[in-house]
Amino acid sequence: MDISIQFKKGALELCVLVLIHERDRYGYELAQSVSKHIEVAEGALYPLLRRLVNEGYCTTYLQESTGGPPRKYYKLTPEGETYMHQLVIEWKQFVLNVSTLIEKGSRK
Repeated sequence: MDISIQFKKGALELCVLVLIHERDRYGYELAQSVSKHIEVAEGALYPLLRRLVNEGYCTTYLQESTGGPPRKYYKLTPEGETYMHQLVIEWKQFVLNVSTLIEKGSRK
């Protein structure tokens, strides 16, 4: 199994939450924004978005679009905002710990 897939799965949820926190977004827009930073299949995003809604971290609403059917937008709930902030703290600590370990181990 490709190890980078596991890294991406962990990071994808955090990236999606941060992007929605920045402003409400629809699925395709999220896929495009995430893809600028990490390679991800658009199809991987929708199960994650469904789970975030089911767990109460996001809500959805429909908004008319100029070029087609209404778009489903995702918005963070207060619980989602708290969850995102907690994930950011955990991510930063994780990156720091891994970076420290790599620096220490690669000097030998």
